Parts: sequence; C-alpha cells; structure tokens
Amino acid sequence: MEGRKGRGRLRNFVRRMAMECLCSGEQLKNADETFRSSDSTITKDFSASGYSSRNGEVEQYLDNGNIEEAELSLREGVCLNYEEARALLGRLEYQRGHAEAALRVFDGIDISSLVPKMKISIARKAVRRKTRSQWDSPPMPLHAVSLLMEAIYLKARALHDLGKFKDAAQECRTILDIVEAAIPEGLPAGFGKGCKLNEIICKAVEFLPELWKLGGFSLEAISSYRRSLLNNWNLDGETIANIQKEFAAFLLYSGCEARPPNLHAQLDGSFVPRNNLEEATLLLMILLRKFNLGRVERDPTVMHHLTFALSMSGQLKPLAVQFEELLPGLLDKREWSYNVALCYLAEEDDFTALNLLKRILKSGQDSDNLKELLLASKVCVEKSAHAEGASYARRAIANIHGGCEQLAGTAGVLLGVTLSNQARYAISDAERASWQCEALEVLASAEKNMHVKDSMTGKWNQGDLLRTKARIQAAQGQFGAAVGTYTQLLALIQLRTKSFSPRTSLTKGAEDDKNLETETWKTL
Repeated sequence: MEGRKGRGRLRNFVRRMAMECLCSGEQLKNADETFRSSDSTITKDFSASGYSSRNGEVEQYLDNGNIEEAELSLREGVCLNYEEARALLGRLEYQRGHAEAALRVFDGIDISSLVPKMKISIARKAVRRKTRSQWDSPPMPLHAVSLLMEAIYLKARALHDLGKFKDAAQECRTILDIVEAAIPEGLPAGFGKGCKLNEIICKAVEFLPELWKLGGFSLEAISSYRRSLLNNWNLDGETIANIQKEFAAFLLYSGCEARPPNLHAQLDGSFVPRNNLEEATLLLMILLRKFNLGRVERDPTVMHHLTFALSMSGQLKPLAVQFEELLPGLLDKREWSYNVALCYLAEEDDFTALNLLKRILKSGQDSDNLKELLLASKVCVEKSAHAEGASYARRAIANIHGGCEQLAGTAGVLLGVTLSNQARYAISDAERASWQCEALEVLASAEKNMHVKDSMTGKWNQGDLLRTKARIQAAQGQFGAAVGTYTQLLALIQLRTKSFSPRTSLTKGAEDDKNLETETWKTL
C-alpha cells in the first residue's frame, strides 16, 4: 500500500515538473545556462547542453522500485529538463497501463531536434580509444540518450497496444536509424554497458519486424529481418538464433516473394540465395550448425522447417544428409529414423528406407507405431514382399483401436493389395480363393471407412483400392462387377486430371495416372 502511494506521489511530482517545463521552456533553458556556468557540485554533473547525468540515478531508483530515493534525487538535483521530464512521465504512465496517456506525453518530445546531439554522443561513446581531451563534453550524456531512446521505444509499444502497427514500426525504426547513422560499422562489444541503451537497441531490433508483420507489410518485415541480421547490433547468440528462426519461418509461410538480398558476398563468388526458399534454407542450415556446435540451445522446430523447405524444393537426399548429421538429442530416435526413411523412399531407395523402418518396428515400445507400420507395408507392396507387407498391415489394423477411420481405410487398402498379390502366386486353388475372399472383405471395409468422414477425399485416394477390387472381381468371374469398378476408376482418373492446372508440378503423379488409365482400358 505504501509502495503504491509512493509511486503515485512520484508520478504526480514528475508530472508537475513536466508541466512546469511545458509552461516555461525558455526559463528552463536560461536556468540550464546558469547551471553550466556555475562551479557548484551539481554543475559538474551537467553536460554542455544542459542534460543532467543525475537522471541516471533517478532511472536506477525507479527501476529498483525505490520511489523515495528517486523523488529525493529529483528534488535535490533539480535536474529535469523538458524532454527528460516527459520521458520519465511517459514511462510511468505506460508502466501503469495507460497507453493513450503515455502516448500524449511522448508526443510532446521533439525527437527530431535532438537527433543530431544523440548521434554525436553515441558516436563518441563508440570511439573511447581517442584521447580524453579530444572527446570531453559530449553534447548529451549517454544516460540521457538512453532515456530518450527508451521514450521512442515505449511510444512504439504504446502504439502497438493501440493497434497502430505502422506508426509503431516507424517509431521503432527511428531508433535503428539513429544508431546506424552514428556508428555505420555497427555497435562495438560492450557498448552501453552500465546503462539501458544497448538493451533498448536490442529490443527495437527484435520488435521492428514483428510490427511490420502485424501491420501486413511483408516486404518491410523481410527488409527489417535482413537489417537485423546483416548489421552488428551487439545481440547475444540466442537472440540472433531466434531472429533467424522467425525470419526463416516467415520466408517459408508468408506467401510473399521478396527480391534476393543485396549482399557484399556477391562480389567474391560466395553463395547468395536467389529466392525465399533458398534464403530460408540457408538460415535454417546455419542454425543447425550452431546447434551441433553447442552455441545455442537446441530447437526441434528448426528441423521441421528445414524438412518442409527441402521437401518443397525436391532436395530429399540433402535432407537425409542433414538428418544424419544431427547430433543425438535434438530428435528422438524413432522420429529421426522415420524422417530419414521418408527421404530415402522419395529418392527411390526402398531398401535403405525399409531397413530403417524395420529397425524401429523390430522391438521395444515403438514396435507398433501406426505410421511406421503403414509406411513399411507400403514399401513391401512396392518391393513385392507380399507376406511381410500383409504382416505390417495387419499389425497396423490391430493398433488403430477405433481411432482414425481414414487410417483404418488406408491400412485396409494396403492389406487388400498384398492379399490380392499373394493370391496370384498361391500354390493351390483353395489358398488362392481364400486370399481373394479375404482381400475383397478387407477392401469393402476400407472403402466404407474412406467414405465416413469426407467422401470426396475418400474417392480422391481410391485409385489403388478400385483397381485391386476390380482385379479380384474379374479373377472370381464377376465380370459385370469388375467392369463397373473399372468404370469408376476411369472416372476418378479423369477427375484428377482435370483438377490440376497444366503448370502444376505433379509430373510423377500425372505419369502414374496416365499409365493406370492405359492399363485400365486394356483390361476392359
């Protein structure tokens, strides 16, 4: 209770000081001149422009919650000028959750008139190796620059809270513009140590791309991300890694195609990404290298993003290499093996893919994982390992336990196909008839499951089911039923062919449909 009263008292005091400054700005300037010409102890804390270094103490007291000390320092030092008073008052208003009131206070600070002095002070701070006499009396103490920078940042936060994202981004960008103009080569290590300036700059660097994204300005967001990564802002490793991950995700999923970055590396023959996909892939591979070197904390989502990026570009073999180079711990063993198996399967290396899946399904708690069983059964069907494929499909059906009916339908199709293929090579007629009857029952059940949730999706993926069903019907002498099933299959192929535009990159799928159509007409 006492703390609340103290904060209210200080807020009222700072507001009164600010109002006095508002009403008598010229008197304050004259007072500043008087203080600068004085030899008193307080005068030694004043800079050439009248900004008091004593405000650093006030800020520290405020941050630590020591309201009484902050008020005492303000009263004894009489150190507030117009801009500093508004900056402190705006901060207090924002901390109390009064975004609109804080914004009105911050609007009274004429930052544009202070920018030249702020740039000079930042530049002089960055070149401390010069002789002291040459760089004495900067136009503004660093803590005063910090206070004003914080005012700009909090103004951006207030605008963000009010939903004015574009205005907030423009305010936030002002901070980076000031710093870049003052130190074009970037912030030196340890810059701003002992005050908030470096912390505020880092926050602004992270915040700016988010503001552009919220405002719907995708190109500006991409430009801000590149700016944050290509320039030296004295960011820590975790912050840089987080920006890289967020930028890569935005490049992959935003739907905005930006121009390639204009890098100096283009001059020396180094790799420069040509599009969003390549730029995102490069960022994600850099992050993976950092994980493997132990420089930043591991994040499994990075590998998920990279999987999407390389899959979209058709680079499945390089993706498998990236999985294989991962150190243990980022992904669990089952997920790792499954993803590598998918990569090799896409590259038509069925033998390696099946061996990886067998390793998962051999024993232990992962021996009955549904997606691994389904994929192993599919590979066995393609490799004509019918008995093994049927075994995996039966295990998958047994482990669904009333779960996803679409998966049950998929497992049924795989089992029906393997049983149908087994029937072709049966030794006896009784064995052949038994497998054919079981295959028809399984396929009928699978067809029913595929229609339960989404009939259109079910029909879309019924090509193999219909072909297998028609073959079995023909083998059993049900020629009329087989003709009807083949007719459904041709209609499905025609529907799929018309649904894709000529530019759609589905070369393999289109070729498979064409072969299936030719085979169906020959059979009919």
